[in-house]
Amino acid sequence: MPFIKDYTPVDLKDSLLFKPMKVGNVEVQHRAVMPPLTRFRAQEPGAVPNAELMSVYYDQRSQRPGTLIITEGVFISRQAGGYDYAPGLWSQEQVNEWKKIFAKIHNNKSFVFAQLWNLGRQAAPEWMARDGLRFDSATDDLYINDEIKEKAEKAGIKQHGITAEEIKQYIKEYVIAAKNAIAAGADGVEVHCANGYLLNQFIDPLSNNRTDAYGGSIENRARFPLEVIDAVIEAVGAEKVGVRFSPFGTYGTMSGSENPVILAQYAYLIGELEKRAKAGKRMAYIHLVEPAVSDFLLDEGQGQDNGSSNDFAYSIWKGPIIRAGDFALRPAAAKEAVSADRTLVGYGRFFIANPDLVDRLEKGLQLNQYDKSTFYIQTAEGYTDYPTYAEAVKLGWDKQ
Repeated sequence: MPFIKDYTPVDLKDSLLFKPMKVGNVEVQHRAVMPPLTRFRAQEPGAVPNAELMSVYYDQRSQRPGTLIITEGVFISRQAGGYDYAPGLWSQEQVNEWKKIFAKIHNNKSFVFAQLWNLGRQAAPEWMARDGLRFDSATDDLYINDEIKEKAEKAGIKQHGITAEEIKQYIKEYVIAAKNAIAAGADGVEVHCANGYLLNQFIDPLSNNRTDAYGGSIENRARFPLEVIDAVIEAVGAEKVGVRFSPFGTYGTMSGSENPVILAQYAYLIGELEKRAKAGKRMAYIHLVEPAVSDFLLDEGQGQDNGSSNDFAYSIWKGPIIRAGDFALRPAAAKEAVSADRTLVGYGRFFIANPDLVDRLEKGLQLNQYDKSTFYIQTAEGYTDYPTYAEAVKLGWDKQ
């Protein structure tokens, strides 16, 4: 795979992207973050990290000292899963393998937060039925689309709006997974409230039709995510906790900007986190998916919500903010983003294809093109075989 075509790189070495910054308990040496990137390289059965493959992958991408790595989504329990080959953080075997991966990152003098993941109705219903698990969401029988409904019916399983007791159980599982991550050596955890997964399903009125304390009003729809965040903060400390939101995301049949109340929903959520911060429990960061990527399965430049902006968050939250979404090919946008001095920038797909991405951003070097067809397979191809810039030049990529 040669360098990307029709792109003129810009060196960012003199921008705020290369200014150190305190994030929670760690001080990153630059602000280019590797965000969560699902890769499906874990071992089954057991959702155990493939330490041989995954250690190499994370080692390669943390070579630049002071880099903040956020892991791929990690299931908090078997019930929270629903995809094969995604890793977990509920068993000792999983913890033992994560220890090796986190040690590689720390040996490079870089930092790692583990993203805590719960699929809810984005799970594959046929797999949940196969494994004797519930097919959970905020509301009974409110499916993502007709295709998922048909799969569920064929599998003999129904979408289940979780009960108050099941909510409490999930909160316990988030806490266990957070403690396991820290025990394995992670610098912190990120609570995944974005991209249409379970906590996002409670936040969004398109997926939450509840009439109890967890539905209806803005405050009620925010209750479950905030209870999870509070419990995880209590367990490991606020400075070791981040959270990811996608205010304008549509993936998983979320509202996006079509619902004008959504902005108020996220302003409330972020306001609650700032309220906790002012009471002495400031989280490490808030991580926002940009409206430039309303659906992460689309290619760059597709699905952009150009009429929306995450800028509103700065007037509410006074801590670090990570912004992720289509920045690699828009260096001017990255420069503008970090001009707000509490900002870090997440680079996703191009961090997959460019293990030395930080060096390339700093020096204005060409970028390897990624291969989407290998994102979710279970081999080293498209995972640990992408060359560094120097290796790519030796292969003659600069002449193609």
